[in-house]
Amino acid sequence: MDKQGALDLFQEDEKFIKGRHIITIFHNEQNLYSVIRIRVAETNLDLDEKEAVITGYFPRIHEEETYIFYGAMKEHPKFGRQFQANRFQKEMPNTKQGVIDYLASELFNGIGKKTAERIVETLGENAISAILNNPSILDQVPRLSPDKAKLLYDTLREHQGLEHVMIGLNQYGFGPQISMRIYQFYKELTLEVIENNPYQLVEDIEGIGFGRADEIGKKLGISGSHPHRIQAGCKYTLEQESLQNGHVYLLVDELIQNVKALLEEFQNVEITNEMIEAELNKLQEEGKVMIEENKVYTPSLYFSEKGIVSNIERILSQKEYEEQFPESEFLLALGELEERIGVEYAPSQKEAIQKALMSPMMILTGGPGTGKTTVIKGIVELYGELHGCSLDPNSYKKEEVFPILLTAPTGRAAKRMAESTGLPATTIHRLLGMTGQEHGDIDDDKQVEGKLLIVDEMSMVDTWLANQLLKALPDEIQVIFVGDEDQLPSVGPGQVLKDLLKSEVIPTVRLTDIYRQKDGSSIIELAHDVKNGIVPKTIVQQQSDRSFIRCSTQQIPEAVEKVVQSAKRKGYTARDIQVLAPMYRGAAGIDRLNMLLQEIFNPNEHHTRKEIKHGDIIFRIGDKVLQLVNQPESQVYNGDMGEIISIFTAKENTEKQDMLIVSFDGIEVTYTRPDFNQITHAYCCSIHKSQGSEFPVVILPVVKSYYRMLRRNLLYTAITRSKKILILLGEETAFRMGVEREDDQKRKTSLCDKLKASIYKKKDGQTLPPYLTEKNYMSIDPMIGMEEVTPYQFM
Repeated sequence: MDKQGALDLFQEDEKFIKGRHIITIFHNEQNLYSVIRIRVAETNLDLDEKEAVITGYFPRIHEEETYIFYGAMKEHPKFGRQFQANRFQKEMPNTKQGVIDYLASELFNGIGKKTAERIVETLGENAISAILNNPSILDQVPRLSPDKAKLLYDTLREHQGLEHVMIGLNQYGFGPQISMRIYQFYKELTLEVIENNPYQLVEDIEGIGFGRADEIGKKLGISGSHPHRIQAGCKYTLEQESLQNGHVYLLVDELIQNVKALLEEFQNVEITNEMIEAELNKLQEEGKVMIEENKVYTPSLYFSEKGIVSNIERILSQKEYEEQFPESEFLLALGELEERIGVEYAPSQKEAIQKALMSPMMILTGGPGTGKTTVIKGIVELYGELHGCSLDPNSYKKEEVFPILLTAPTGRAAKRMAESTGLPATTIHRLLGMTGQEHGDIDDDKQVEGKLLIVDEMSMVDTWLANQLLKALPDEIQVIFVGDEDQLPSVGPGQVLKDLLKSEVIPTVRLTDIYRQKDGSSIIELAHDVKNGIVPKTIVQQQSDRSFIRCSTQQIPEAVEKVVQSAKRKGYTARDIQVLAPMYRGAAGIDRLNMLLQEIFNPNEHHTRKEIKHGDIIFRIGDKVLQLVNQPESQVYNGDMGEIISIFTAKENTEKQDMLIVSFDGIEVTYTRPDFNQITHAYCCSIHKSQGSEFPVVILPVVKSYYRMLRRNLLYTAITRSKKILILLGEETAFRMGVEREDDQKRKTSLCDKLKASIYKKKDGQTLPPYLTEKNYMSIDPMIGMEEVTPYQFM
């Protein structure tokens, strides 16, 4: 972009203040939020004062230089008038003499006036930006030693580098916060990277999509059929399909068509299939995509699937568990356990416990009320009994390892495991020592220590996380995956539990008998009906633990309000009641219902509660909130629910920033204003976000306006979140539509096929499974391997 093009981005009537720095009142090195006072030299504001307070995001301001700040004057309730800057630039000399005087100043040791004159004569009045963009250009200056050239460049970069980049990024339309993220990634190469290939931003910087990069590319004159643009379109499409639709791969032809549509939508240019195919092949050669059997993967997902397969094969190869103790010993211990805890296990539950203890890996699956928790408790108790080890973690010395590990994808699911077993349980992220939000941020040398690992809510585990978990396991460990295959798949890509079950390579027990109905629970019965595609005739009839209130989309808020007020009068709190909805927008959407529910559970009509506004959301002390992203360093993760316990405004703390403190079951996390978008109200949340949790009361609106989202596994997952009471609100026809509609977004994964190909060993042209099942034992040829043998050999 030329200088005039950049200037054209600015509005002529934009308010500005130009001046020199007097004092820095506050500066945060991490996010660059600053409060400074300057001496005003020039402004287009109606300003009589000679000094002004400037706030905004910028690096440390140098005292002896003049800056221009663009933004608007605001009135702070305590500190008075402040100029909020949305961008800034250092005033640079714009004449030859000005540049000479600047380079000859005391800022640049060893660069006198004559040297400065030679530099400007050689490089022109744009010498400063030319040097910052390409330091080797100083080689053209006569009699300038390499040492002085390096010193000059280093000093310029120190005083102008970050500001130069920030200004350049601002000219491309980036705000200060995202500009800082870009600079932290590319450093002094930032502008060079963008000008050479703006599409690199899509791959490297979170929050920058293809459309944004394409706008920059167009301004820079990059053609619509440029290889960089086509390659970026390929990578972006793959990434979006995995993050939005859960696919692990796309077929080549499908990817080409999607990329073609994307590229032609953003620019009026024809892109041929051959062009895309050529760039796809280049990406494959460079290892930026993986193509196998006409399937295109991102490298991370391709190698994650391969990693899952190789590690499952490694763990299944253990043979010592099959006969580690006689069946009579197991049955005796089981009988004693039943007598001690007053439980009589059903045959399928006994089978599950025995198979878990005698297999290197097992899957336990079943719907609500089928006794998965009871089986987990039995596995843990019998493991301790049969191995002669204490189940009291406190009885182990510091250097000793407690043999049983319990883990789950969310903090709430882990907490339920701990409560049901009496043993410590943790999230998978914490177990693995994950230190960042991205799927790759883990210590590759990290290894889990233990002898028995039980992973609950396995349906929530995506391909990335499953690979990270399995590769961290030692060779000698038993692994039990527990989950409900009919629930929603993971938010992230893949459908790991479903693929493991479908492959039939891991010993599996499916619990089908329903035990949790002694109290006449109709919720569990409804859940199993929905799972089987059945809408019971009693769906709109009042039951002891559930009801269906007919109402339209527009009536949902009023109906929710009446139900919640009634529940409150009966003693239920905001923690007990969870409203679930599949969509955020609209009259019956999550955003609208959260505003309504906040006024019921945490009103502030007399302004006695402390509150702070962020966009359209008002946060108050006492609010129930939901974590939206993983924050491993604080031990909170996407989907965790907490409560705001403190609010500090900028004038009340040394950080000079608004702050919230949220308690997640005793873990306190501090959020400054730039982090407020990591949380939202949780009175109503999406059904996906509720996975791994149970609530005493669930209120579930189901209306036709949700049609795009309504499907069987969504409703099944929502219903199974309720422990005691389920209130359905809406239209019976919408509920029926959802039950009848199976998931039409079948995820493209290859984990099942890879498992079969790797673990089923081939002998004499026939595929043999690693263990016998009812489906496969009759298909095995009894004469396999006997082709060259005749009866006469044994006579």
